Amino acid sequence: MAPSRQNQAPPYAKDEKVLCFHGDLMYEAKIIEVAVKQGQKPEDAQYRIHYKGWKASWDDWVSQDRIRKFTEDNKQLASQLQAQARMRTQGPKGSKKGVKTNGSEMSSARGSEERAAGSSSFGGRGPRRGRDYELESEDVFHARPSIKLIIPDILKALLVDDWENITKNNQLVPLPHPHPVVRILEDYSAYETPRRPTGSSHVDILDETLQGLREYFDKSLGRILLYRFERAQYAEVYKKWMSDDPEYQGKTASETYGPEHLMRLLVSLPELIAQTNMDQQSVNRLREELVKFCTWLSRHTTDYFVSHYESPPQDYIQKAKD
Repeated sequence: MAPSRQNQAPPYAKDEKVLCFHGDLMYEAKIIEVAVKQGQKPEDAQYRIHYKGWKASWDDWVSQDRIRKFTEDNKQLASQLQAQARMRTQGPKGSKKGVKTNGSEMSSARGSEERAAGSSSFGGRGPRRGRDYELESEDVFHARPSIKLIIPDILKALLVDDWENITKNNQLVPLPHPHPVVRILEDYSAYETPRRPTGSSHVDILDETLQGLREYFDKSLGRILLYRFERAQYAEVYKKWMSDDPEYQGKTASETYGPEHLMRLLVSLPELIAQTNMDQQSVNRLREELVKFCTWLSRHTTDYFVSHYESPPQDYIQKAKD
């Protein structure tokens, strides 16, 4: 009699050498812990991985879809992705390297302290199939529809304060956040929906935009929205999501983190959208929705953003810097 699926071992084992996606690139890594909750299927296991050559503060909990076997074919794919990333960061001919022509300057704040290729493709679908990795020309890439998102000054100031509190003052946003992302999106929906014709496409577009923001936030938080100093806090929170702690069990990033991290996603959207196949009309429509949301949020900063960051104990500070 064949064993039940719940009694089968997960597809990857502790101490196994693997390749793991971080954003759109794959890196050599080692599985240092495997977690399977009672009643879960083996393929739903979560893996704590350590990237080879990276500090322990980059250790991350990932699902099966981000891991690949350490085979010659997969190593070749990893090299191909690295080459593609280098091509995309060179910029069009005649432009100065490092000069951004689209998007928000604020989105580069975390990139300066993270590995250069730690960005995630807008779409939140995980790794794309191998046939999608054919190298495209620089001109084709830069000709893709882009979005220029205008961020209100008060939100820009909060982003700068957020960066200083974490990277300079060694402080953290308290979690769980008293005003999580999911509640902010619900409040905005309650405000904006009555202002649109009932049953119209405008309501549908609003719902799709807010649902997309939540999904992308949940998928991108651990990949591109954290400063290095926050990753140990995220690892602790992730464990609680997988535990029996009633305050955290079964929750997601959008139910735990607040507007400080949501703003990081919003300023990253120009770069993320540039990696999609969205047509210009869809991009323009998305921009209109995001501008409305940012304007509304800028009027309610005292209602949602925390007024004080917390100072972690010294052992956390040391761990985060190791």
